[in-house]
Amino acid sequence: ANSPSVLLADEPTGELDSETQSSVMTLLREQAMNGMAVLIVTHSRDVAAQTDREIRLFDGQVAA
Repeated sequence: ANSPSVLLADEPTGELDSETQSSVMTLLREQAMNGMAVLIVTHSRDVAAQTDREIRLFDGQVAA
């Protein structure tokens, strides 16, 4: 629990102002750069655009 290798984040920036959203994304990117696998689930295209890899679901199917 103290040194996880995977971080699951479900809508980590939902309902945040843009400054706080940026801070959260910076923290998540830092974790990823330090070797942690970070999985983000989001409806925000802005958040998704900041990731290394994006997988989209459409009607329950992997679309991209």
